[in-house]
Amino acid sequence: MSSYKVLEVNDDLPIRTKGAVHSGKVRSVYWLTDEDSARLIEEKGYDVPKGTELAIMVISDRISAFDCIWQGENGLNGVPGKGIALNSVASHWFKLFDQAGLAGNHIVDIPHPYVWIVRKASTVRVEAIARQYITGSMWRDYSKGVRNFCGIELPEGLEANQKLDEVLITPSTKGIITDVPEVPPVDDVNITRKNITDNLAAFNFKSEADVAQYEKLLTEGFALISKELAELDQIFVDTKFEFGYVEQTDGTEQLIYIDEVGTPDSSRIWDGPAFRDGKVIENSKEGFRQLLINNVPDSDVLLNKDRMPEREQLAQDYKLPVDVMMSVSDTYVGIASKIVGKELTIPADPRAEVIAILDSEYGLID
Repeated sequence: MSSYKVLEVNDDLPIRTKGAVHSGKVRSVYWLTDEDSARLIEEKGYDVPKGTELAIMVISDRISAFDCIWQGENGLNGVPGKGIALNSVASHWFKLFDQAGLAGNHIVDIPHPYVWIVRKASTVRVEAIARQYITGSMWRDYSKGVRNFCGIELPEGLEANQKLDEVLITPSTKGIITDVPEVPPVDDVNITRKNITDNLAAFNFKSEADVAQYEKLLTEGFALISKELAELDQIFVDTKFEFGYVEQTDGTEQLIYIDEVGTPDSSRIWDGPAFRDGKVIENSKEGFRQLLINNVPDSDVLLNKDRMPEREQLAQDYKLPVDVMMSVSDTYVGIASKIVGKELTIPADPRAEVIAILDSEYGLID
Protein backbone atom coordinates (compact mmCIF):
# COMPACT_ATOMS: atom_id res chain seq x y z
CA MET A 1 0.00 0.00 0.00
CA SER A 2 2.98 2.31 0.55
CA SER A 3 3.28 2.89 -3.20
CA TYR A 4 0.01 4.82 -3.18
CA LYS A 5 -0.07 8.59 -3.12
CA VAL A 6 -2.00 10.14 -0.28
CA LEU A 7 -4.34 13.07 -0.88
CA GLU A 8 -2.78 15.46 1.60
CA VAL A 9 -3.81 18.85 0.21
CA ASN A 10 -7.42 18.96 -0.96
CA ASP A 11 -8.25 22.67 -1.03
CA ASP A 12 -6.35 23.65 -4.18
CA LEU A 13 -8.14 21.62 -6.86
CA PRO A 14 -8.98 23.61 -10.03
CA ILE A 15 -12.75 23.37 -9.43
CA ARG A 16 -14.89 26.30 -10.59
CA THR A 17 -16.42 27.86 -7.47
CA LYS A 18 -18.10 30.91 -6.06
CA GLY A 19 -16.18 32.28 -3.11
CA ALA A 20 -13.33 30.80 -1.18
CA VAL A 21 -12.84 27.10 -0.52
CA HIS A 22 -13.70 26.10 3.03
CA SER A 23 -10.98 23.79 4.33
CA GLY A 24 -11.60 21.76 7.48
CA LYS A 25 -9.32 19.31 9.26
CA VAL A 26 -10.18 16.48 6.85
CA ARG A 27 -12.62 17.72 4.18
CA SER A 28 -12.62 20.74 1.88
CA VAL A 29 -15.84 22.23 0.52
CA TYR A 30 -16.07 23.92 -2.89
CA TRP A 31 -19.36 25.81 -3.32
CA LEU A 32 -20.35 25.69 -6.97
CA THR A 33 -21.48 28.68 -8.97
CA ASP A 34 -25.25 29.12 -9.21
CA GLU A 35 -25.02 28.27 -12.90
CA ASP A 36 -23.18 24.99 -12.29
CA SER A 37 -25.54 24.01 -9.46
CA ALA A 38 -28.57 24.62 -11.68
CA ARG A 39 -26.95 22.78 -14.62
CA LEU A 40 -26.09 19.68 -12.58
CA ILE A 41 -29.53 19.54 -10.96
CA GLU A 42 -31.03 19.55 -14.45
CA GLU A 43 -28.50 17.25 -16.15
CA LYS A 44 -28.20 14.68 -13.36
CA GLY A 45 -31.80 14.78 -12.20
CA TYR A 46 -30.98 15.42 -8.53
CA ASP A 47 -34.04 15.24 -6.29
CA VAL A 48 -33.66 18.73 -4.85
CA PRO A 49 -35.57 21.99 -5.42
CA LYS A 50 -34.46 24.28 -8.22
CA GLY A 51 -32.14 26.92 -6.84
CA THR A 52 -30.53 24.56 -4.34
CA GLU A 53 -26.86 25.37 -3.73
CA LEU A 54 -24.50 22.45 -4.34
CA ALA A 55 -20.93 21.89 -3.23
CA ILE A 56 -18.12 19.51 -4.05
CA MET A 57 -16.85 17.98 -0.81
CA VAL A 58 -13.39 16.44 -1.18
CA ILE A 59 -11.98 14.30 1.61
CA SER A 60 -8.25 14.06 2.30
CA ASP A 61 -6.04 11.39 3.84
CA ARG A 62 -4.86 13.77 6.57
CA ILE A 63 -5.26 12.55 10.14
CA SER A 64 -6.23 14.87 12.95
CA ALA A 65 -6.29 14.22 16.68
CA PHE A 66 -6.41 16.54 19.66
CA ASP A 67 -7.37 19.37 17.25
CA CYS A 68 -4.09 19.08 15.31
CA ILE A 69 -2.96 17.53 12.03
CA TRP A 70 -0.24 14.87 12.38
CA GLN A 71 2.28 13.74 9.77
CA GLY A 72 4.66 10.88 9.14
CA GLU A 73 8.31 10.57 8.30
CA ASN A 74 9.66 10.57 4.74
CA GLY A 75 6.99 12.98 3.53
CA LEU A 76 4.09 10.63 4.29
CA ASN A 77 1.72 13.43 5.25
CA GLY A 78 -1.42 11.34 5.41
CA VAL A 79 -2.73 7.83 6.01
CA PRO A 80 -3.08 5.81 2.77
CA GLY A 81 -6.71 4.88 2.17
CA LYS A 82 -8.11 6.87 5.09
CA GLY A 83 -10.23 9.15 2.91
CA ILE A 84 -11.86 6.35 0.95
CA ALA A 85 -12.43 4.41 4.18
CA LEU A 86 -14.32 7.29 5.83
CA ASN A 87 -16.41 8.12 2.78
CA SER A 88 -17.24 4.49 2.07
CA VAL A 89 -18.39 3.81 5.64
CA ALA A 90 -20.47 6.99 5.92
CA SER A 91 -22.11 6.39 2.54
CA HIS A 92 -22.91 2.81 3.58
CA TRP A 93 -24.66 3.93 6.78
CA PHE A 94 -26.49 6.74 5.01
CA LYS A 95 -27.86 4.18 2.54
CA LEU A 96 -29.04 1.91 5.37
CA PHE A 97 -30.63 4.88 7.15
CA ASP A 98 -32.56 5.64 3.95
CA GLN A 99 -33.68 2.04 3.60
CA ALA A 100 -34.83 2.01 7.23
CA GLY A 101 -36.88 5.18 6.68
CA LEU A 102 -34.98 7.27 9.26
CA ALA A 103 -34.10 10.50 7.42
CA GLY A 104 -32.26 11.67 4.35
CA ASN A 105 -28.76 13.10 4.17
CA HIS A 106 -26.92 15.86 2.35
CA ILE A 107 -25.27 13.72 -0.38
CA VAL A 108 -26.82 13.98 -3.84
CA ASP A 109 -24.07 12.24 -5.85
CA ILE A 110 -20.78 10.37 -5.41
CA PRO A 111 -18.58 11.01 -8.47
CA HIS A 112 -15.51 9.35 -6.92
CA PRO A 113 -14.73 7.58 -3.62
CA TYR A 114 -12.98 10.74 -2.39
CA VAL A 115 -15.77 13.09 -3.50
CA TRP A 116 -19.36 13.82 -2.54
CA ILE A 117 -21.65 16.34 -4.17
CA VAL A 118 -23.71 17.73 -1.30
CA ARG A 119 -26.61 20.12 -0.93
CA LYS A 120 -26.52 23.14 1.35
CA ALA A 121 -28.09 22.64 4.77
CA SER A 122 -28.79 25.00 7.64
CA THR A 123 -26.65 23.36 10.31
CA VAL A 124 -27.90 22.67 13.81
CA ARG A 125 -25.24 23.97 16.19
CA VAL A 126 -25.10 20.84 18.33
CA GLU A 127 -22.63 17.97 18.23
CA ALA A 128 -25.05 15.06 18.70
CA ILE A 129 -23.10 12.55 20.80
CA ALA A 130 -24.40 9.14 21.88
CA ARG A 131 -22.59 6.82 24.30
CA GLN A 132 -23.18 3.15 25.03
CA TYR A 133 -20.10 2.58 27.24
CA ILE A 134 -18.35 4.72 29.85
CA THR A 135 -14.88 5.37 28.48
CA GLY A 136 -12.65 8.16 27.25
CA SER A 137 -13.30 11.65 28.61
CA MET A 138 -16.48 10.51 30.35
CA TRP A 139 -14.57 7.88 32.32
CA ARG A 140 -11.74 10.31 33.14
CA ASP A 141 -14.26 12.75 34.64
CA TYR A 142 -16.24 9.99 36.37
CA SER A 143 -13.07 8.62 37.98
CA LYS A 144 -12.45 12.11 39.42
CA GLY A 145 -15.88 12.13 41.06
CA VAL A 146 -18.08 13.75 38.42
CA ARG A 147 -21.53 12.16 38.27
CA ASN A 148 -23.56 14.66 36.23
CA PHE A 149 -22.99 14.59 32.48
CA CYS A 150 -25.01 16.98 30.32
CA GLY A 151 -27.77 16.96 32.95
CA ILE A 152 -27.76 13.16 33.30
CA GLU A 153 -26.90 11.67 36.71
CA LEU A 154 -24.81 8.50 36.59
CA PRO A 155 -24.90 6.00 39.46
CA GLU A 156 -22.02 5.13 41.76
CA GLY A 157 -19.90 2.06 41.19
CA LEU A 158 -19.36 2.14 37.43
CA GLU A 159 -16.12 0.76 36.06
CA ALA A 160 -13.98 1.77 33.09
CA ASN A 161 -15.31 0.55 29.72
CA GLN A 162 -18.54 -0.72 31.32
CA LYS A 163 -21.68 -0.92 29.20
CA LEU A 164 -24.31 1.57 30.31
CA ASP A 165 -27.91 0.60 31.04
CA GLU A 166 -29.06 2.73 28.10
CA VAL A 167 -27.55 4.83 25.35
CA LEU A 168 -26.87 8.32 26.72
CA ILE A 169 -27.20 11.51 24.68
CA THR A 170 -24.47 13.93 25.77
CA PRO A 171 -24.54 16.92 23.39
CA SER A 172 -21.91 19.61 23.03
CA THR A 173 -21.74 22.91 21.20
CA LYS A 174 -20.84 23.03 17.52
CA GLY A 175 -18.83 26.20 17.26
CA ILE A 176 -18.88 29.06 19.74
CA ILE A 177 -22.35 29.88 21.09
CA THR A 178 -22.65 33.32 22.68
CA ASP A 179 -25.18 34.95 25.00
CA VAL A 180 -26.61 31.68 26.30
CA PRO A 181 -26.81 31.45 30.09
CA GLU A 182 -24.75 28.64 31.66
CA VAL A 183 -23.01 27.87 28.32
CA PRO A 184 -19.42 29.15 28.06
CA PRO A 185 -18.57 30.71 24.66
CA VAL A 186 -16.23 27.83 23.82
CA ASP A 187 -16.34 25.32 20.97
CA ASP A 188 -17.27 21.74 21.86
CA VAL A 189 -18.40 22.39 25.43
CA ASN A 190 -20.89 20.02 27.07
CA ILE A 191 -24.50 21.23 27.27
CA THR A 192 -27.80 19.92 28.61
CA ARG A 193 -31.05 19.29 26.82
CA LYS A 194 -32.54 22.20 28.77
CA ASN A 195 -29.78 24.51 27.50
CA ILE A 196 -30.98 23.65 23.99
CA THR A 197 -34.75 23.83 24.53
CA ASP A 198 -34.46 27.14 26.42
CA ASN A 199 -32.40 28.66 23.59
CA LEU A 200 -33.70 27.10 20.38
CA ALA A 201 -32.64 29.93 18.06
CA ALA A 202 -29.08 30.01 19.42
CA PHE A 203 -28.67 26.35 18.47
CA ASN A 204 -30.54 26.84 15.17
CA PHE A 205 -33.49 24.59 16.04
CA LYS A 206 -36.87 25.58 14.62
CA SER A 207 -38.94 24.05 17.42
CA GLU A 208 -38.77 21.96 20.57
CA ALA A 209 -40.31 19.12 18.54
CA ASP A 210 -37.21 19.20 16.34
CA VAL A 211 -35.02 18.70 19.41
CA ALA A 212 -36.97 15.52 20.11
CA GLN A 213 -36.62 14.59 16.43
CA TYR A 214 -32.82 14.95 16.47
CA GLU A 215 -32.69 12.76 19.58
CA LYS A 216 -34.90 10.18 17.86
CA LEU A 217 -32.74 10.17 14.70
CA LEU A 218 -29.58 9.94 16.81
CA THR A 219 -30.77 6.98 18.91
CA GLU A 220 -32.34 5.15 15.95
CA GLY A 221 -29.23 5.66 13.82
CA PHE A 222 -27.04 4.53 16.71
CA ALA A 223 -29.16 1.40 17.20
CA LEU A 224 -29.00 0.52 13.50
CA ILE A 225 -25.22 0.85 13.31
CA SER A 226 -24.77 -0.96 16.61
CA LYS A 227 -26.84 -3.91 15.36
CA GLU A 228 -24.97 -4.09 12.06
CA LEU A 229 -21.57 -3.92 13.76
CA ALA A 230 -22.59 -6.60 16.27
CA GLU A 231 -23.15 -8.96 13.34
CA LEU A 232 -19.48 -8.33 12.45
CA ASP A 233 -18.50 -8.96 16.10
CA GLN A 234 -17.62 -5.31 16.56
CA ILE A 235 -18.87 -3.04 19.35
CA PHE A 236 -20.29 0.43 18.65
CA VAL A 237 -19.09 2.32 21.72
CA ASP A 238 -19.94 5.98 21.07
CA THR A 239 -20.36 8.34 18.17
CA LYS A 240 -21.04 11.88 16.99
CA PHE A 241 -23.72 12.82 14.44
CA GLU A 242 -24.55 16.20 12.95
CA PHE A 243 -27.88 17.48 11.63
CA GLY A 244 -29.18 20.26 9.43
CA TYR A 245 -32.33 21.54 7.75
CA VAL A 246 -32.99 21.37 4.01
CA GLU A 247 -35.93 22.29 1.82
CA GLN A 248 -37.63 19.40 0.07
CA THR A 249 -39.05 19.50 -3.46
CA ASP A 250 -42.57 19.86 -1.98
CA GLY A 251 -41.51 23.02 -0.15
CA THR A 252 -41.38 21.49 3.34
CA GLU A 253 -38.35 21.70 5.59
CA GLN A 254 -36.76 18.51 6.91
CA LEU A 255 -34.11 17.71 9.49
CA ILE A 256 -31.50 15.45 7.89
CA TYR A 257 -28.16 13.80 8.68
CA ILE A 258 -25.13 15.78 7.49
CA ASP A 259 -21.32 15.51 7.67
CA GLU A 260 -20.50 11.82 8.29
CA VAL A 261 -21.99 9.06 10.43
CA GLY A 262 -20.55 5.97 12.10
CA THR A 263 -17.01 6.33 10.76
CA PRO A 264 -13.75 5.40 12.49
CA ASP A 265 -13.13 9.16 12.85
CA SER A 266 -16.45 10.10 14.45
CA SER A 267 -16.94 6.93 16.53
CA ARG A 268 -15.26 4.45 18.82
CA ILE A 269 -15.46 0.88 17.55
CA TRP A 270 -14.06 -1.98 19.64
CA ASP A 271 -13.13 -5.46 18.53
CA GLY A 272 -15.68 -7.89 20.04
CA PRO A 273 -13.48 -10.96 20.63
CA ALA A 274 -10.78 -8.89 22.31
CA PHE A 275 -13.31 -7.14 24.56
CA ARG A 276 -14.71 -10.47 25.73
CA ASP A 277 -11.10 -11.38 26.55
CA GLY A 278 -10.79 -8.34 28.79
CA LYS A 279 -8.87 -6.18 26.30
CA VAL A 280 -9.81 -3.08 24.32
CA ILE A 281 -8.64 -3.04 20.71
CA GLU A 282 -9.67 0.14 18.93
CA ASN A 283 -10.82 -0.10 15.32
CA SER A 284 -11.14 3.66 15.07
CA LYS A 285 -9.16 6.87 15.39
CA GLU A 286 -9.17 6.39 19.16
CA GLY A 287 -6.39 3.87 18.60
CA PHE A 288 -4.32 6.60 16.95
CA ARG A 289 -5.06 8.97 19.83
CA GLN A 290 -3.86 6.37 22.34
CA LEU A 291 -0.77 5.77 20.22
CA LEU A 292 0.08 9.48 20.40
CA ILE A 293 -0.54 9.61 24.16
CA ASN A 294 1.82 6.67 24.67
CA ASN A 295 4.58 7.92 22.37
CA VAL A 296 4.92 11.70 22.61
CA PRO A 297 7.43 13.04 25.15
CA ASP A 298 4.77 14.67 27.36
CA SER A 299 1.20 13.36 27.04
CA ASP A 300 -0.22 16.21 29.15
CA VAL A 301 0.40 18.49 26.18
CA LEU A 302 -2.26 16.49 24.30
CA LEU A 303 -4.79 16.36 27.12
CA ASN A 304 -4.46 19.84 28.61
CA LYS A 305 -6.37 22.46 26.60
CA ASP A 306 -4.37 25.20 28.34
CA ARG A 307 -1.24 23.95 26.55
CA MET A 308 -2.64 24.32 23.03
CA PRO A 309 0.29 26.39 21.65
CA GLU A 310 2.70 23.66 22.80
CA ARG A 311 0.46 21.00 21.26
CA GLU A 312 0.38 22.79 17.90
CA GLN A 313 4.18 23.07 17.93
CA LEU A 314 4.48 19.38 18.83
CA ALA A 315 2.24 18.42 15.89
CA GLN A 316 4.47 20.41 13.54
CA ASP A 317 7.72 18.93 14.85
CA TYR A 318 6.79 15.34 15.69
CA LYS A 319 6.91 12.96 12.71
CA LEU A 320 5.39 9.50 13.11
CA PRO A 321 7.34 6.50 11.78
CA VAL A 322 6.10 5.18 8.42
CA ASP A 323 5.25 1.79 9.91
CA VAL A 324 2.99 3.50 12.43
CA MET A 325 1.17 5.41 9.67
CA MET A 326 0.76 2.16 7.72
CA SER A 327 -0.60 0.43 10.82
CA VAL A 328 -3.19 3.20 11.13
CA SER A 329 -3.99 2.69 7.44
CA ASP A 330 -4.58 -1.00 8.05
CA THR A 331 -7.01 -0.16 10.88
CA TYR A 332 -9.05 2.27 8.76
CA VAL A 333 -9.12 0.21 5.58
CA GLY A 334 -9.65 -3.03 7.49
CA ILE A 335 -12.72 -1.93 9.47
CA ALA A 336 -14.15 -0.10 6.46
CA SER A 337 -13.83 -3.21 4.28
CA LYS A 338 -15.62 -5.25 6.95
CA ILE A 339 -18.46 -2.75 7.19
CA VAL A 340 -19.11 -2.34 3.46
CA GLY A 341 -18.65 -6.07 2.82
CA LYS A 342 -15.87 -5.87 0.25
CA GLU A 343 -12.17 -5.09 0.06
CA LEU A 344 -11.65 -1.41 -0.63
CA THR A 345 -9.61 -0.49 -3.68
CA ILE A 346 -7.34 2.43 -2.88
CA PRO A 347 -6.75 4.77 -5.84
CA ALA A 348 -3.12 5.02 -6.87
CA ASP A 349 -3.42 8.78 -7.50
CA PRO A 350 -6.68 10.11 -6.04
CA ARG A 351 -5.98 13.75 -6.89
CA ALA A 352 -5.51 13.06 -10.59
CA GLU A 353 -8.58 10.79 -10.68
CA VAL A 354 -10.80 13.36 -8.96
CA ILE A 355 -9.80 16.14 -11.36
CA ALA A 356 -10.32 13.89 -14.41
CA ILE A 357 -13.82 12.78 -13.35
CA LEU A 358 -15.01 16.25 -12.33
CA ASP A 359 -13.80 17.52 -15.70
CA SER A 360 -15.06 14.81 -18.07
CA GLU A 361 -18.34 13.86 -16.34
CA TYR A 362 -19.34 17.06 -14.52
CA GLY A 363 -17.71 19.93 -16.44
CA LEU A 364 -16.45 21.64 -13.27
CA ILE A 365 -12.73 22.05 -13.95
CA ASP A 366 -11.42 25.40 -15.17
